[in-house]
Amino acid sequence: MRSWPRCCAAAILLLFTTATPLQAQPSQGGAAPSAPVPVERFFQRPAVLEAKLSPSGKYVAVTSSRGIDRIGLVVYEFGVGARRIAQFPDLDIVRFDWVSDSRLVYSVLDLESGSGDDRREQPGLFAVNVDGQNHRQLIRRRSQPTVTNGDPRDRLLDWYHLLLHVPLQQEGVRPNEIVIGRLNLAGDRSVDSVTPMWLDTASGRTRHLDTHGEPDNTVNWMFDSKGQPRVAISRSKGASRLHWLGPGESQWRQISEGQLDRLRFSPRAVDDSGTLWGTHTEGREAWSVLTRFDFEAMKPQAPPLVRAPGFDFRGSLVLDRPGGRALGVRVETDAEQTVWFDEAMKKFQVEVDEKMPGRVNRISCRRCGESDMTALVRSYADRDPGLLLVYQAAEARWIRVGALLDEIEPQRMASVALHRIKARDGRDLPVWLTTPAKAQPGQALPAVVLVHGGPWLRGGFWRWEAMQQFLASRGYLVIAPEFRGSAGYGFAHYKAGWKQWGQAMQDDVADALLWAQSQGLAAKDRACIAGASYGGYSTLMGLVRQPELYRCGVAWAALTDPFLYLEGSWFIDDDIASDGRRYYMPELVGDAEKDRAMLSANSPLLQAARITAPLLLGFGDADRRVPLAHGKRLREALIAAGRPPEWVVYDNEAHGWRQLKNQIDWALRVEKFLAQHLGGSEAPSPAPR
Repeated sequence: MRSWPRCCAAAILLLFTTATPLQAQPSQGGAAPSAPVPVERFFQRPAVLEAKLSPSGKYVAVTSSRGIDRIGLVVYEFGVGARRIAQFPDLDIVRFDWVSDSRLVYSVLDLESGSGDDRREQPGLFAVNVDGQNHRQLIRRRSQPTVTNGDPRDRLLDWYHLLLHVPLQQEGVRPNEIVIGRLNLAGDRSVDSVTPMWLDTASGRTRHLDTHGEPDNTVNWMFDSKGQPRVAISRSKGASRLHWLGPGESQWRQISEGQLDRLRFSPRAVDDSGTLWGTHTEGREAWSVLTRFDFEAMKPQAPPLVRAPGFDFRGSLVLDRPGGRALGVRVETDAEQTVWFDEAMKKFQVEVDEKMPGRVNRISCRRCGESDMTALVRSYADRDPGLLLVYQAAEARWIRVGALLDEIEPQRMASVALHRIKARDGRDLPVWLTTPAKAQPGQALPAVVLVHGGPWLRGGFWRWEAMQQFLASRGYLVIAPEFRGSAGYGFAHYKAGWKQWGQAMQDDVADALLWAQSQGLAAKDRACIAGASYGGYSTLMGLVRQPELYRCGVAWAALTDPFLYLEGSWFIDDDIASDGRRYYMPELVGDAEKDRAMLSANSPLLQAARITAPLLLGFGDADRRVPLAHGKRLREALIAAGRPPEWVVYDNEAHGWRQLKNQIDWALRVEKFLAQHLGGSEAPSPAPR
């Protein structure tokens, strides 16, 4: 592997342009052109992925693919220009951090390889100076040889090491050092424990990090700004325990525990004074709230700092430096907002929001609120993937870093809104609607019910999403329910989905469609159901249980055989850890023996003869989360029932489509399939390859 030649640095200069004063974004109104937006616009590699200010605010580093085929690392020095400091011809830079103002670390993956998922590939670690010099690999990727040259002093750390923490350079912290962890593998696809150590990013040498006799089976760590361990989370036999080591203390204290992966108090941030912030649940729906931990009372402080009724706390503290005082807190309800404690930052947020109204304007900063502040702003909306800008307070100057995606016209994109409805049993049910830009008031549209994967996560957000926007651009109302079992809406909502695959969870999906139809938003006889992973399972069970609601189904990377998922197979490789099968899935999904009748009744494979609607299936042959066997078995059962599905398998593709060519090909197949069975208001794209 080698860096991109330095001669190419000038090509990135177009990424940064000055803009004074800051202009509001284009209006989202106006008539939309009749020709459909090309599918390639929705499924493209982001031109800008991530941006971070250096510790002093002198530089901003960006991962970008603009003007090149792969994602590289670019550093912009204000008033000087940009330089591409790291680039590979066959790899993409996916994560980076500033070690100091003069050095960065980063990891890589091959995003053109569908099978290169993070868990299996292990992305390695590299370091490079801000001027592109002293470029060094520190941790090898899993696919690399163990020894890369003949000098044993330059032997790379093996792939089972990973970055844990980048401390703030200060007195007591050695220059160029970071905290890494060695994964101690249990041999059954699980991590037995993680051992922290110091790593010098200039020399590649490691040294001991004193953990004060950490608890056994520690798998997660949190550190203060100096790299001192403060939080250790241990796991054993399906139980989790939270341990604390405060400043000046020499022994760990257990302060919380929980079954499975659910601590009663979950840590979120620590500072150098010994403050621990975290979340716990309260109220009838057991919503997660943010608070400090009271070490004298050994319980969370009351009242909490942040409540978001109707939502679990999702967000983070905004610190003036790593481990420093809290300036504010980011909270995501339907959309993200930042609540500032600092008066100067509160005023600056108002100024930015007035200049770019109707958008989320997320601010990170150095010397926050001071007269020489440097602020990085990520501004986005439901119709706009967003752009990055830098503000220099000393010069009152705005610098436009760049748009995250190229050639996205907000006025042609769909609006996104969260609705709260009642499920048939009275449970509160959040539902996201993505409405086409050309929809007219009172117009009932053909609908696609898009079921999120997981299923134990939050599926919807007020932001631009490629698949939802693509479907809406073809004239479909996209209905995305946060069915029971989804995370983010209270523990009670999450727990209501346990052992409800194909049952109450499926009723929630149907109820979301029925509600949209009753409101005159969705046409009563023109709906299809679609989804990936668990969403693919739900698609199949929707066709089994409510065939009258759906004209067709689209499922990709779909789980079809619950027994294969729960029990595994000697002959079929997957990436599910044995602890998950032993302790988690019997409670969340069902016990393969005790609940066999229930699981059989809700198995798409065993109920395949009941699927009568047209069905499009897609799988990746390198998928280890839902192996191809799930698709092959269902396809054989459907053929035996006399209803063969439309079918595609993508080579070298894992769970979900990583390769752009496959994302585009799949979108074209979905477009053609829906146009045939459901119809839309836009002209179709050319036929898929």
